[in-house]
Amino acid sequence: DSRSTPTQERSTLPTPAAKRLPDPAADLPDTPIAQASARTGPYKSKTLTTWLAFVVGSAGLHRFYRYGLGDRWGWLHPWPTLLGLWGVHRIDAYGVDDPLSWLLVPVLGLMLAGTMLQAIVYGLTPDEKWDARHNPGATPRASGWPAIIAVILALMAGAIALMATIAYSGEHFFEYQLEEAHKMSQ
Repeated sequence: DSRSTPTQERSTLPTPAAKRLPDPAADLPDTPIAQASARTGPYKSKTLTTWLAFVVGSAGLHRFYRYGLGDRWGWLHPWPTLLGLWGVHRIDAYGVDDPLSWLLVPVLGLMLAGTMLQAIVYGLTPDEKWDARHNPGATPRASGWPAIIAVILALMAGAIALMATIAYSGEHFFEYQLEEAHKMSQ
């Protein structure tokens, strides 16, 4: 008889040790947000993330705190920052007229402005949305004033960095244009 009873079907199934269940996280896209939502690790504080982005964001430490050392974007943060710092060093060594520093220093300014923007976005994310994305299943916690203070400071520092970058780049661009025009006229 080709029919079998439920007990006979169960006996022909592989044992739990031999049968591997699919990993539910394997079907998720390889993005930091998806990885964070699948994670059930330690609580990720919005306030600490905001302060890390404000204080050491250009080194990528806020990304490592949120997503771990495997975060590709976190590892990309230090390189433009180091290039910009090299430009500042070249200004100290060769003076303000060093053409390579004209290109490198704005990279530092843009990195600082960008990480200040990240701190602002983190700090202004509603607590419920933050906890749903980074702390699924955890008891929601209010971030309070420390996150807002970091946002205010990040807004000030980011505005200063961006305005200084634009002014520095514009000044050196127009100086270069004037030098070239002067050379052509002689």
